[in-house]
Amino acid sequence: MEQATETIHASQAAIRQVLLDALGLPEWNEAFLAVEGPRETNPGTRYALRVRPGFAGELQYTVVEADRVEMVWQVPGFREVSTWTIGADSRVTHTFEQSGPLATVLRPAYRNIATIRLARLANRIRQVQLAHTA
Repeated sequence: MEQATETIHASQAAIRQVLLDALGLPEWNEAFLAVEGPRETNPGTRYALRVRPGFAGELQYTVVEADRVEMVWQVPGFREVSTWTIGADSRVTHTFEQSGPLATVLRPAYRNIATIRLARLANRIRQVQLAHTA
């Protein structure tokens, strides 16, 4: 299991907005090439997913709460359960656990990825906020 925590200077709502924009995930998660499905995100909603280097699979939100978002994504040989916990103090903790034979092979490449994902999430939130003020 990988985990990291970072303070993201944004409201819980702004952080959730970016996390729940399934179609926008490829904008800040470089593993995702494309996400297709409905714009509105609800627990249980399934999305078609393409990841590097071109594997097809599925992404699903399993928990959507004010302070927690959980999603599961999988492609053949790889499954990830990813949790984002959003504190009232804007501290965001990202935890993920991967399984499957492909996950075993890729494990060294995923070291520090939780920290990198948090930095990319913070950057994406800044981009969204700037776009709304422009």
